[in-house]
Amino acid sequence: MYVSHPAIAGIPLVLGGNVFGWTANRDTSFAILDAFYVAGGRMIDTADVYSAWVPGHRGGESEAVLGDWLESRGVRQDMRIHTKTGMLAPGGGDPSLYDPQRIAHSLQQSLDRLRTDYIDLYYAHRDYTELSASDIVAAFTGAAEGKVRAFGVSKFSAARLEAVLSASKASGGMAITALQNEYNLVSRADYGLDLQAICTASGVAMLPFFGLANGFLSGKYRVEADLGKSVRGMRLQQLIVTGKPMLAAMDQIAAETGASHAAIALAWLRHQPGIAAPIASATRVEQLVQLIESAALELSDDQVERLSAVQLG
Repeated sequence: MYVSHPAIAGIPLVLGGNVFGWTANRDTSFAILDAFYVAGGRMIDTADVYSAWVPGHRGGESEAVLGDWLESRGVRQDMRIHTKTGMLAPGGGDPSLYDPQRIAHSLQQSLDRLRTDYIDLYYAHRDYTELSASDIVAAFTGAAEGKVRAFGVSKFSAARLEAVLSASKASGGMAITALQNEYNLVSRADYGLDLQAICTASGVAMLPFFGLANGFLSGKYRVEADLGKSVRGMRLQQLIVTGKPMLAAMDQIAAETGASHAAIALAWLRHQPGIAAPIASATRVEQLVQLIESAALELSDDQVERLSAVQLG
C-alpha cells in the first residue's frame, strides 16, 4: 500500500460511490458510509457522471449524497475523497470536456456538491486520444490549481500513461500519481504487464475499479436465474459460463480460509504489482462487511498463484 500518497489513508480499500443515490438511497448510503468510517475506511471514490445513466438523473447524485454525509458527520478532514470528470456529456464522451474552462466549471460543481473546498484525488475519467498528452496535462493543471491535492487518470493505456507522465515532467504540470483502470480476477486486459511495469517504476498507485466484476466475484451469480438478483445482473450473462472455473477455484480457497468470495477477490488484488487498494461498492451494510473483511485477509503465495493461473472457459 502506498502510504505516502496524499490521497490514500486508512484500510486498503476504496469504497465505490457509484451506487449512492442510485441502487442505495440516501438513508442506506449513510448507513454504509457510517459503517465504513467506523471500520477505518477513509477513501471514497465517486464521479461527476454518477448516476446520469438513470432516467431522471443528471449526474452528480452520488457526489451530493456523499457531500451531505460529510457535512452531517463532520468528518471531511478525516476522509480522502476521489472524484472524476470527463464523461458527463451526451453519449458519454466529448474531447471538449477537457477544455480548461469546462474542467474548472465541472470541478467547482463537484466541490459544491461535495460541500468541500478541495479534492484529494481528481481524475481524468477517460482518455481522449484526439488530444495530446501535453494538452490534457496543461488543461487540468490550469483549471484545478489550489483545489486539487493529487491527480490521476482513468482508462488510459500504457502508451498514453507514459505520455502524460512525460508531459507532466517536462512542463512541471499536474503530477499523475494514480491510475484507475478495470482489473479483477476475470478481467485483466486493462492492467497488463506493460502498465504494471510503468506503475511500479514511476510510483503511480493503481486503484482498480470493478474489483468484484459487477458482483460476479461475490459468488452469488452462478446460473441464469441468479441474474435477476441485481439491476446489473444482465451484465454478467457471459461470465456465468466463462467464469465457472474461477468460482470453482475461489470455492476451494473459501473452504481453506473461511473467507467470503468477495474478500478473496479483493485480497488477491492487493497482491498484484502496483496496486495500492481496490475499489468496491456495497448497496447494503451486510455487503460492506465482506469488503472490509478483505483488508485483513492475507492469502498465501500458493493461493494467489492458484487464482492467477485459472483459465477462464
